[in-house]
Amino acid sequence: MEVEKLYEMLKKAQEAKGYFFNKDKERVFELLQALILNKERYGYMACPCRLAAGDRKHDKDIICPCIYRIPDVEEFGSCYCNLYVSKEWNAAKIPHQYIPERRPLEKTAF
Repeated sequence: MEVEKLYEMLKKAQEAKGYFFNKDKERVFELLQALILNKERYGYMACPCRLAAGDRKHDKDIICPCIYRIPDVEEFGSCYCNLYVSKEWNAAKIPHQYIPERRPLEKTAF
């Protein structure tokens, strides 16, 4: 799947849910390209900012959009990768701060 096509598909689906792509389109396209690569590699779009095990069941929490996106955007205005953000984050109405990793350590040690 090409990046532009994935961008348009996800933009439409996620904006309807209140999640917006980072206004830095270059960053967004890099992340989407990494999602496409992970889809080819693992068969699913694992978060490009985390190390996937290559086991769908183990990695289900980090299949994009990951389960951590909701609390990250609610608390910080952005997900861990800065792919999905709030309107306020894009408009710089809230500080752009470091998003701490929510994934449990035992999920990363495989």
